[in-house]
Amino acid sequence: MYDQLENKSVEELTSYINQEDEKVAKAIKKVLPDVNNLIKAIVDKLNTGGRMFYLGAGSGGRLSVLDVIELPTTYGLPKGVFNAILAGGVDRLVDALEEKEDDLAEGWAALVEAGVNTGDIVVGISASGTTPFVLEGLKKCRASNITTGCIVSNPLTPIAAHADYPVEVLTGPEFITGSTRMKCGTAQKMLFDMISTTVMIKVGRVEGNSMVNVKLINEKILDRGVKMLMQKADIENYEEAKSILLAHGSVKNAMEKLVKKHN
Repeated sequence: MYDQLENKSVEELTSYINQEDEKVAKAIKKVLPDVNNLIKAIVDKLNTGGRMFYLGAGSGGRLSVLDVIELPTTYGLPKGVFNAILAGGVDRLVDALEEKEDDLAEGWAALVEAGVNTGDIVVGISASGTTPFVLEGLKKCRASNITTGCIVSNPLTPIAAHADYPVEVLTGPEFITGSTRMKCGTAQKMLFDMISTTVMIKVGRVEGNSMVNVKLINEKILDRGVKMLMQKADIENYEEAKSILLAHGSVKNAMEKLVKKHN
């Protein structure tokens, strides 16, 4: 589609990349019904005490790890509810062990070690839809009656065939042939944001459009929480609101205590 890129100007290159990026949201829009079905399945599992696992390799797998590690702080979600199983191990995230995507045993072994069961849901991540690490893991899940989903970027793939809730986002050829960290990676990041955010809302981790369960881990977040509490509880004094917030650990807990106190 594109050729002789080394002869193009910076302005031409960024324009081309931007043109390709514009296609991503449109591709996701086409499959929103499938995304919605996957989200509803995840919410159902979490609401009955189950867990969510991303199972991935390469760029997509690494992006899923980044999504998962944000949730305990942003939404106060207990660790272990949303999980990422990465080929080569999450502890080797920055090493980009691409060869591990061909490992047929590691994915399922990691899920078994985490105690995966029929109350959970496992979502495979694969640009090609054929990654052995992911495919074998989903096969084992289905054989064990564990609910499965997937996010892939090709139609009619083996991984989608082994997913109860497949999402096939067709973003087309990459600007750099085969560089799936580009449009494909952008689509995956957008989907991870969409999935985790919607799930967090539906399981009660958001009120209004506020992160009322955010962990107070630094001064910036503490200040945001104080101002949120002041607004929600009609408290005018900053230090008073700060004291209440610190005493209860989150805006949600503080609001619940204040409501009880005034009832």
